Order: sequence, then structure tokens, then C-alpha cells
Amino acid sequence: MLESNNFHKVPHRTANMSGAKERLQLQEKFEIMPETLGGQFRKDFPPYLDGLVRSEPHHYVTTPEFAKNAEDIYNLAPRPDDIYVSTFPKCGTTWVQELVWMVVNQCDFEKSKKEQLSIRSPFLEMNYMLPLKLAEKFEREAICRKANSPLVDKIMELICYWNLMDWLRPFIRKAISFVLGDCLRDLEQIDQMAGPRVIKSHLPLYLLNPSVLNTSKVVYVARNPKDVIVSYYHYHRLLEFHHYTGNLEAFADYFMTDRVYSAPFFPHLLDAWNKRHHPNLHFVFYEDLKKDLRGEIQKIAKFLGKTLTEDQLVKLTEHLRFDNFAKNETVNCEIGKEIGLMNNSGNFIRKGKTGDWKNHFSPELNERIDKWMQTNLEGTDLRFITELEQQD
Repeated sequence: MLESNNFHKVPHRTANMSGAKERLQLQEKFEIMPETLGGQFRKDFPPYLDGLVRSEPHHYVTTPEFAKNAEDIYNLAPRPDDIYVSTFPKCGTTWVQELVWMVVNQCDFEKSKKEQLSIRSPFLEMNYMLPLKLAEKFEREAICRKANSPLVDKIMELICYWNLMDWLRPFIRKAISFVLGDCLRDLEQIDQMAGPRVIKSHLPLYLLNPSVLNTSKVVYVARNPKDVIVSYYHYHRLLEFHHYTGNLEAFADYFMTDRVYSAPFFPHLLDAWNKRHHPNLHFVFYEDLKKDLRGEIQKIAKFLGKTLTEDQLVKLTEHLRFDNFAKNETVNCEIGKEIGLMNNSGNFIRKGKTGDWKNHFSPELNERIDKWMQTNLEGTDLRFITELEQQD
């Protein structure tokens, strides 16, 4: 059994982060999932050299590297002016992250054009997801590609050969930050950010500091799981970190049996759904954003205590319109292709459609997913918006 505080490697302030009086103990314990260490799983996810881990008691699936740092993330103290954008992956996170940042920052379009969203609004756990070997690979490639120099390539090769990456990592991270900006902030850097902070996270609420909901505001975004499966499948094929090589039907099976990163889907969603009446949580469906973007912007602005002028509202709605959003270089993560994080055959901002699953699922697969959804929604009052309702 792997306890998160037993194999931490990243420098951090173990106590008093943001003035915390004592260190909180995370109750989740992480264990390696043996089925992810070999067989067909390893063929379908070749970069997962160390497999995945699952937590108890909530069964959260993640990487061993995150497990090492989970308690430190749990101890990041929230502030009253923080806004967390929380979602299961591929539910409209980046879209709403930009929306929230713009509302909080008086629709500062000039700054949003100049600075990557990942710099303006940190991804809480991003710096703690990648296995160490993959992190080293991407750090090395980021520097080599940007430097575009054979000498730099040779120096990085020697550094790796002599196993000096760990010792030099603080300097390497500074070099990457100099070139790319602070897009990979560690906890200490996030802790030192000036407020208000707009923090993105795919973690379920129980893995965040337990005082988040009573201290900060949380915007939670949900999406029909059928479209999530399709989008997450393409995402796993796009990112070199996952490099999924199987087909959609096999991926759907991995998804429904909780063998993908960030699974299980429904407990993540239902935890937030059951807290939707908390005054500091705003629950929004992706499908509602697609149906009435302007109206949902107004609701989120009201929740955040902000008022937009008519001119700001018109411009922000146009700014977030999906065809404009997909072409926006500060949010579409195309920079990931430059540093080897993504392959060149797809896009991070893909289609953004609702009901696209109909173009991908066979009748048999759709029937299996329907049964899976019915089982997991039994006894709850959560219902997903259908395409027919969206058109009304």
C-alpha cells in the first residue's frame, strides 16, 4: 500500500503553507493496479511504465507520481478570493476556465491575447501527474526544441547519461519557465501567486483541501458521459503521456470499468452534484453552455459577484464562441506540439459538439453504455440533458 506522504520527491513547504497551522492527513491510500502493469493494458497504454494506482476508500485512479504528492496538494490552503474550476477531464474545463478568468479580470482581452491561459490560471495537479521518466523526457525535449542547437542537444544527452536530471531539475524548470512562462507551476509557486487565483483541477472534491468549499468558490462543469468517452478517447490518442493505441470500443470498456486516469466518472460527478446547493458551488452543464452561452456567462458572473457591461458581455460571448475559441492560441494548447507533449495528428480543442457520440458508437456499444449509466444513476436525481431538450 502506497501512502502519499511516504514517497514525496518534489521540494515543498510541508507545514504552514499559506499560514496553515498544522499539516492535514489525507485519508486516501493508494495501491498499484496489477492489471495495468502488463498484458493488453500495457500494449494499449505503452507510456504507463509504472502502471496506474487506485485509492481507497474512493477508488480514484491516477498515476503513481500523483500519489506521491497527493497529500501535499491536499494541504494547499484555499483563500476567500480563489475560484476553482473543477471537472472530470473533457467536460469543458478549458472553456469555462477562460470564461471564469475573463469574468474575474474585468474581461481583460489584451492580457488574454498575450499570455497563455495555463500561465494566467494554473492547473493544480499538472506538475505532479507525469511519471518521472516521462517528465524528464518532456523537459529535455522542451529545451532542445526551443534552443534548436546541436550543442544543447548534446549537453542534455550527457546530463541524462550521467543521471543529473534530479539535481538539475530546479534549474531546468527555471529554463522552461523562461521560455514557456510559468505553465508548470509547483505548489509553492501556486501558493505564492497573487490573488484572485483561478485554479483548474480535475481532482474530485475529496482530494482538494477540505476547507475549499467553505472558503473559496467552485465552478463545477458536468457533461454527458457519452460525449466525454469520445472526447477522452481522442485526448488519450493525442497526448504522448497516454499514447493510447487501442480502438474506441476498448477505450469505452476501460472507461466504464474504471481503468483510465481520473476514473471513476460518476462518483466524481455525483459528489459535486450532491453539493450543488452549497452557496459556494455553482454546478453547470456543458450542454447548457452550448445552448445559451450568454445566459450561462451571466449566471457564472452573478455567482462570482461580478457585473458585466453589455459591451463586455457581447465581446466575451463572441470570444468564447467555439470556432473562435478553437483558433485562440492562448487556450488551444498547440504549444504542446512544439515541446513534444502532443502528436501532430489532432487538436486539444477538437469539436466541442454535443451528441457527437452518435457518430462513433455502434448500437451494441451504445446499449452497454446506457446500462452502465442507468446502473450508476439509480437512486439519484441527476439527469443529463438530451440533444432534443437542447434544441427546444
